[in-house]
Amino acid sequence: MSTVSEHPEEGFIRKYVFSIDHKVIGLQYGLTALLFLLFGFCLMLLMRWQLAFPGQPIPVIGGWLGTANAPGGVMLPEFYNQLGAMHGTIMVFLGVVPLVVGAFGNYFVPLQIGAPDMAFPKLNMMSYWVYFVGGVIMFVSFFLPGGAANSGWTSYPPLSNIATMGQTAWLLGMVFLITSSLLGSINIITTIIQLRAEGLTYMRMPFFIWSQLVTSFLLLLAFPPLEAAGILQLMDRLAGTSFFMPSGLVVSGQVLEAAGGGSPLLWQHLFWFLAHPEVYVLILPAMGIVAEVIANNTRKPLWGYKAMVYATVWLGFMSFIVWAHHMFLTGMGTVMSAFFQTTTMIISIPSVVILTALLISLWGGSIRFNTPMLFALAFLPMFGIGGLTGLPLGLAPSDIHLHDTYYVIGHFHYVVAPGTIFAIFAGIYFWFPKITGRRMSETLGKVHVWGSFIFMNGVFGPMFLQGLAGVSRRLYDGGAQYSHAQGVVQFNQFMSYSAFLLFIAQLPFIFNFFWSMRRGEKVGNNPWQATTLDWAATSSPPLGHGNFAEIPVVYRGPYEYSVPGYEEDFLPQHVATPAPQEG
Repeated sequence: MSTVSEHPEEGFIRKYVFSIDHKVIGLQYGLTALLFLLFGFCLMLLMRWQLAFPGQPIPVIGGWLGTANAPGGVMLPEFYNQLGAMHGTIMVFLGVVPLVVGAFGNYFVPLQIGAPDMAFPKLNMMSYWVYFVGGVIMFVSFFLPGGAANSGWTSYPPLSNIATMGQTAWLLGMVFLITSSLLGSINIITTIIQLRAEGLTYMRMPFFIWSQLVTSFLLLLAFPPLEAAGILQLMDRLAGTSFFMPSGLVVSGQVLEAAGGGSPLLWQHLFWFLAHPEVYVLILPAMGIVAEVIANNTRKPLWGYKAMVYATVWLGFMSFIVWAHHMFLTGMGTVMSAFFQTTTMIISIPSVVILTALLISLWGGSIRFNTPMLFALAFLPMFGIGGLTGLPLGLAPSDIHLHDTYYVIGHFHYVVAPGTIFAIFAGIYFWFPKITGRRMSETLGKVHVWGSFIFMNGVFGPMFLQGLAGVSRRLYDGGAQYSHAQGVVQFNQFMSYSAFLLFIAQLPFIFNFFWSMRRGEKVGNNPWQATTLDWAATSSPPLGHGNFAEIPVVYRGPYEYSVPGYEEDFLPQHVATPAPQEG
């Protein structure tokens, strides 16, 4: 059944700006999120300069920042707080989540399940533009009186309730970003459940599809509490309510009048009820990408595919009952602490199952060490370090010492920076030929992967030592004023030099990305000799609306590599070849 000729010719605006084609929307998400990632990375470089050389003028751009933020080019503590809050917000909510769900999910979910498009194309278009508006609001907040939000990416009250106008813009932006994620998650869930090709049962779906399905349920169930909390905090700031404002709060020597005794802890519960599932919103799609790359480049099926699927579903369920391990210091009591300690230890088990399955999948494989595979392999130890270092934070006795120190920064970033972002790079290099019909340069790719791997560890590794020494996060001078930090404060310069070199290591990728669009090696429809429908059943680049010249029928699982009895070492899902006889 042909699906390509059903749509009339569209004008430029409809085709590329307000498009309802999931592939164009995926590219819009991807390019916008990459720009925000670069912007958030640059904010981090400014922070690293301040930490390495506190009180010294910022070179080149110090004067441009303006006298309000950096008189004489020297960064003020208030501006450092703005950079910290906006770096975290931009990297998570405007960068990584829109990339792994909005870009990879939008582009490849319909292709991998044999669907002509998303279930709700216009809703899909709306999800991108709501995200774009939220991003613009966040960006513009830097130019408001008083600057951008400065209460951390967690926006804890009561500080956030009395902060500058930028905090209002932050809350408005979050409402838009959350709405975008809700629209997108509804679309992905409906598409996967309703639009799978004939024969594509749930246990024949690629692991990437499972990761997107569970991630979308997390977004759908965890984001509404934070959206409600954001609206309530907006009311506290603009309408004089006191949902999160305690009575008797003294600011600048004056008691603030509030109508009732609000609870700052209520915000923490609502925020972390989202923000811990959010960690798995980041990591599950990354695991899905890594699984696709590893299966393809080991030329063998994923080991323990069903165990990985069950672990993913269990991980999604458990992620909703661990949030208060971020709040051990709030005085919740030993019984509740024991409950959240226990669930935190339990949730580490499915992560270990998935990571172990990916590692065992390498055993006995005929591994191709191309750029996407190197990034996928780099993901495994980085995520392992991030997970292992998280265990002490899930236990109340050790968390009391480590809470809000650089140890937490190191732990979280090992999961998200060298973890999730390495998976994103693996996915970009892997699926670039599908999107463009051209392959990115392997030489530049390997320079990128090794530079990123070395300097990422240089940035985040020493943070564990600083955290164990008790150095608090969010100190604008990196702890230089505290005696207990003197033994580890010298690491700040090393980490900052590593961050600047990490930026330089991204330049080959940026050049490679744009150069390969026009000059990259042309490849066929299936250059990686893959088995899933996105590679094997449609052209590269894919057809316009409809995706497939003929809707495929699925006959087998997603990873039929090196099947005994066949000449080729891969057997696509849609090829109606009878199974070899067992002799």
